[in-house]
Amino acid sequence: MGADDPSSDRRRPGAAAGGPISHAIFRLAKTHRMLAGQLLREVGLHPGQELLMMRLWESGSQRQADLATEFGTDSASMTRTVQRLERTGYVRRIPDPDDGRATRVEPTPASLVLRGQVERIWDHLERLTVGQMSTEEQQAALRVVQRLEDNLLALQSDHAPEHGAGR
Repeated sequence: MGADDPSSDRRRPGAAAGGPISHAIFRLAKTHRMLAGQLLREVGLHPGQELLMMRLWESGSQRQADLATEFGTDSASMTRTVQRLERTGYVRRIPDPDDGRATRVEPTPASLVLRGQVERIWDHLERLTVGQMSTEEQQAALRVVQRLEDNLLALQSDHAPEHGAGR
């Protein structure tokens, strides 16, 4: 086992020895999110807010409850995120025309300037992330990451609780 051997990773605590890939993903995600946060703060966003805006830019107005489900968060957390974006003028909440109890969130025209900034930040983040990797290495890394995600999503859907279970 040499210095290039991933099994000799000194950053991994002994308790994580059974999960070297999981621990590496955790470290990578933490570092990536921290860097993304630094870059996004320059335009007044917190990590995750740009993902919500991306969804709205691509799909238009969405029910707030559906956004909470899609982003795997609770209703109160999504409300706080939407309120922050609303205060900045990037989104507005409107009544759902099909359900008077529901609220829809839509991007504002002012958010289009933000979109260009977010696209530049993500481009910069990508360049920082891949560093000197060749195109082939980048494609291989993307395939591996997508395979890992597919593995976890398949497991998640296989073990999804039945609707109403535990209530």
